[in-house]
Amino acid sequence: MWRTKAIIAVCFVGSFFILATEEPLPKKYGDKISAADLKENLSILASDAMEGRETGKRGQKMAAAFIRAHFEDLGLTGPIGGNYYQPMEVYTTEPGETYLASGSNRFVNFEQVVYSGGDAQGESTMPLVFAGHGAASDLDIIDVKDKAVLLLASEAWISGNKPIALARQRGAKLVIVCDLRTKDFESLVDLTRAMHYDQNLSATKPVLNQFQRPGLFYVSPEIVQKLIGVGIDVLQKAAQEETKKKSLKKIKPSSISYKATTTIKTVKTENVLGLLEGTDKKDELLIISAHFDHVGISPDGEGDAIFNGADDDGSGTVAVMQLAKAFAEAKKDGHGPRRSILFMAFTAEESGLLGSEFYARHPTFPLQNTVANLNIDMIGRRDVEHAESPPYVYVIGADKLSSELNSVSESTNKNYTNLVFDYTYNDTAHPENLYYRSDHWNFAKRNIPIIFYFDGIHEDYHQPSDEVEKIEFDLLAKRTQCIFYTAWEIVNRDVRLPLDKK
Repeated sequence: MWRTKAIIAVCFVGSFFILATEEPLPKKYGDKISAADLKENLSILASDAMEGRETGKRGQKMAAAFIRAHFEDLGLTGPIGGNYYQPMEVYTTEPGETYLASGSNRFVNFEQVVYSGGDAQGESTMPLVFAGHGAASDLDIIDVKDKAVLLLASEAWISGNKPIALARQRGAKLVIVCDLRTKDFESLVDLTRAMHYDQNLSATKPVLNQFQRPGLFYVSPEIVQKLIGVGIDVLQKAAQEETKKKSLKKIKPSSISYKATTTIKTVKTENVLGLLEGTDKKDELLIISAHFDHVGISPDGEGDAIFNGADDDGSGTVAVMQLAKAFAEAKKDGHGPRRSILFMAFTAEESGLLGSEFYARHPTFPLQNTVANLNIDMIGRRDVEHAESPPYVYVIGADKLSSELNSVSESTNKNYTNLVFDYTYNDTAHPENLYYRSDHWNFAKRNIPIIFYFDGIHEDYHQPSDEVEKIEFDLLAKRTQCIFYTAWEIVNRDVRLPLDKK
């Protein structure tokens, strides 16, 4: 009998020792998040082949397909009728046929002229008068009502410049500004062309001529004589005469025509979603997100023209992909999350958080069932303030809506990763306004607790130099593991995160 009891005792003590030394279950799966896997995926996602992942362009579609295939391979569910894509449409305006003409001469937009203004709805013909530098005294001499008016500028003028505004107030139908500095005019052409080819996207379809006002042409000195029949030297002298009444009136009006059209372009794009269904609390949902779009290819095409966006936000996107893999492997081993997890790659963040706003307006699951959003936007680099710092990450928003979420964030980091949490940008009054500048904001403003993970603003932010080679993959892996442990606690706790009472 004693021997039997002794054996039982020994077995019991041995089992207790094994249980006491076994690593925590979350760590088993957190350790599967590796720098090598992150690098492999980011080397594809932020490669030149993806062409900067501009919303609606070929590279963005390729990136979406890459993420969708990853979710599908993991066994995640496409939550939209089996589909992993949440399609959406956004809009942009582009200049259509636009020109300024006099007689047989036609000057095309972005060549000898630059147009600023709305759609003019067809061609218009009108007298062109010369009013010097556009001072009030000049416009007292020259009647510009219902006419086009030519003004000389010896410095940069923009649409709100005083002489332009005054000419419009006096009833001018069109303002034509000749910038006497030829090189500056060439720069203006390049700048304006780049602005027009930079997609300014909107979630709502623009209404043309909603804010109609007289258009504005900038023209080079070389074409002025062809517009009004008098050389630039004569015009300059007339504008500088002490007695302008006679000199300005000597410049006879001519006739010009112009056309300015605007095209509304519909851009088709998509969020990419993968669902890992929970167990006993599957109707509650944690969203883990990053945006996978970037800003595309520079229109001038010189040098390194591709904005690869390795850190912004390739790093966040591959982190979401690896988090999905870790949780999917846990579920395969019988350790699936109690709450469901929706892994999301948002489109059109760079255009104004449009992808996340679209999801928030058209959620696949009721927003009231969403317990939190962990959003990842740039976690692969260091900023200059942390060049010599131990492993760190900026944590933003964790305490804004649920102090318990902040406690979970702090405790899981302390237990597993021990990153330095920098709360500099957590101040909503910080001049960078980062609490409002990434996709988490579309959940926070709907009273859903969030954490935004960020590495800081470095010298390659929104530059073609944001390349894979500059990513610190060991640091990226550790930050991703930190997010994993926080997510693990959120989805497996007995009670959903409570909102703070207001």
